[in-house]
Amino acid sequence: MSRAKNSVVTHARRKKIIKAATGFSGRRKNTFRVATQAVDKSNQYATRDRKNRKRNFRALWIQRINAAVRAHDEALTYSRFINGLNMAGIQVDRKVLADLAVHEPDAFGVIVKQAQDALSA
Repeated sequence: MSRAKNSVVTHARRKKIIKAATGFSGRRKNTFRVATQAVDKSNQYATRDRKNRKRNFRALWIQRINAAVRAHDEALTYSRFINGLNMAGIQVDRKVLADLAVHEPDAFGVIVKQAQDALSA
């Protein structure tokens, strides 16, 4: 029988997988073969959801901006507001606009007024 000489490396590799599987339920947390599959799948989900998180936050910001714009002027929509910002030369990203809409409604009202003026001009 041949001699196995890489037990230290194999043990470290398996320990790394089992450590990554802590918190999983059943055999997924302590059986190497099943834990490997579970960790691989969880890494796939993590990679996919890093993109989805950006998408979800952008959608949330847009909803908040739209609600705040309609609170200041019922006739003004989100898309017309963004168009007015571009025409006025105001370059503020959606994250900052949503934060202003929630925490500084007066400052956001000034920005809405400038967008309206640019649209009407």
